[in-house]
Amino acid sequence: MTLLLLFVTVVLIGMVSIAIINALTFPQLESPPKTAKDRSASWPTVSILIPARNEASVIGQTVSRLLAQTYPDFEIIVLDDHSQDATAEIARSAGYGDARLRVIGGQPLPAGWLGKNWACHQLAQHATGEWLIFVDADVNWQPAALAAVVTAIEQTRADVLTVWPTQHSQNWPERMVVPLMALAIIGYLPLPLVHHTPWPALAAANGQCLAFRRQAYTLIGGHAAVRGEVLEDVILARRVKAHRLRLRMVDGNWLIGCRMYQNWAGVRDGFAKNILAGYGDRIPLLMLATLFHLLIFVMPWVWLILGWWGGVPHWPVWPLLLVSLGVGLRALTASVTHQRVTDAVLLPISVLLMTWIAGQSIWWRWRFGGPRWKGRTLTPKSASGRGANG
Repeated sequence: MTLLLLFVTVVLIGMVSIAIINALTFPQLESPPKTAKDRSASWPTVSILIPARNEASVIGQTVSRLLAQTYPDFEIIVLDDHSQDATAEIARSAGYGDARLRVIGGQPLPAGWLGKNWACHQLAQHATGEWLIFVDADVNWQPAALAAVVTAIEQTRADVLTVWPTQHSQNWPERMVVPLMALAIIGYLPLPLVHHTPWPALAAANGQCLAFRRQAYTLIGGHAAVRGEVLEDVILARRVKAHRLRLRMVDGNWLIGCRMYQNWAGVRDGFAKNILAGYGDRIPLLMLATLFHLLIFVMPWVWLILGWWGGVPHWPVWPLLLVSLGVGLRALTASVTHQRVTDAVLLPISVLLMTWIAGQSIWWRWRFGGPRWKGRTLTPKSASGRGANG
């Protein structure tokens, strides 16, 4: 038991140390000064590229907010990926004939491609900008957000910039699960190593807002190079580092935000879609990681409640320390990313919900061959010799 407690202690201290480093170094989007308008001639041209499938409920607001950007030189291209609702019509209506907006129809999905990757590939072919910014249809943009993104690109000298939008979570399932993305990034990945080492393993990206210098996108092979990958954003980030290009990460800082899901079913299915891919599509690795997180974040609470250590009843000082470290880690990552800090005390519930999500992902793999999303079964390359068909 003592060795187990020592192991959990070392792991939590390591995570908290990484989180403190990231809290001090993680850059945040900032609105550029008003004088930036005077240099409009030097702003690069930007293509904002939105793959959209059945996004009628959000696409109108997203297009309107993007057209309201203060940035002087950009285009918006929305690709309607065979939606079964009025996505294309609503997107066009939101533009009110603005020449900066184009809505195009997607071509049939070829064998070996996943739907979003194919949509992004087509969008890149239509884009004219020096910078290609792929964004999800449900991302919210404040008027100065695009100018802030380009300013961050210039300040960090990035070849590829990924923005981590501020996640808006309202109901309990969202609040319990969505902020764990921040815990994974802030608590696991030391930002200085992500930015300044060439190791692809130390790479991360968020497909909700992912910007490429056009030459960099071409050099790494674009979405064609990840055509069958469920976790295409992370794989692209690894390719960026493998090619010795500059990958930079920045927090959305309320300028760019997103409400990913609206209920438990959406949260469960959305995270189940990606979680297995995050472990290389290896079920044993996912199961091992699930047990690891139960040990690190749930077992200290069990030890604390039982009040036992080494089989002798006593005041559980050590388990209390471990609980405090876990809650402190969750609270710090919430603070850095503008989430509810008080939800940190419910961390064991969050981990148990993620365990449920991991189980669903495994079930999907056994039952259907891959995750199910928006009416398609996404079959990763590693799960089929034919490649992806979703």
